[in-house]
Amino acid sequence: MSTTKSTTRDADAKQIDWVVFDLGAVLIDWNPRYVYRRMTVGDPSGELKISKFLEEVATGEWNSQMDAGVLFQGAIDRRAIDFPEWKTWLQMWHDEWPTMMNGAMPDSVAIFQEVVTRRRTGVVKGVLALSNWEANTFKIAQARFPFLQDFDVRLISGEEKLIKPDPEFFRLLETRHGVDPRRAIFIDDLMKNTRVAESLGYHVHVFETAAKLRADLEKRNVLVRS
Repeated sequence: MSTTKSTTRDADAKQIDWVVFDLGAVLIDWNPRYVYRRMTVGDPSGELKISKFLEEVATGEWNSQMDAGVLFQGAIDRRAIDFPEWKTWLQMWHDEWPTMMNGAMPDSVAIFQEVVTRRRTGVVKGVLALSNWEANTFKIAQARFPFLQDFDVRLISGEEKLIKPDPEFFRLLETRHGVDPRRAIFIDDLMKNTRVAESLGYHVHVFETAAKLRADLEKRNVLVRS
């Protein structure tokens, strides 16, 4: 990158108008292991069994089908035909899905609420969610986590029938809601998603901890340094 382009990019970073959050593993602690660990209590090979299930059966690629709009129970039933020995565990993916949400991530939610306050005072223009989430289970999350109502906009993959990292999902932020990527930061825990966002012109933060996120948002003048 040339010095001129780098300087321009740095200048843009000082004015972030839109903050875009992923939800799962950023603001909400969702992990299927919470359910399957309960099912394998006392089994010394329990963690290995869970890992095998997640790596070979209930894979991220398979779960993404529901996030993209495929009917939840239908996806379960079809997967059980291919893996009949895991039928019970697959059905638990549906029936016990709410207990896969361990709760909100309080330190991250505190940051989110500070960003919302900055929006209300006019420092930023909008606080948005861009999340891969099955449409019906997102309704469960909405009922459980009132802070989700504080977003100006929520784009949910199961409702939009688009899924990260598809660039078209990101472009909905621009075409529907007027977001300028050069003045927006996208926060996600998965690098495959932040890479696409960055290629489209967004500033990005790969989420690891709330402390690192806070430091980055302070550096970018989205939050006030404490």
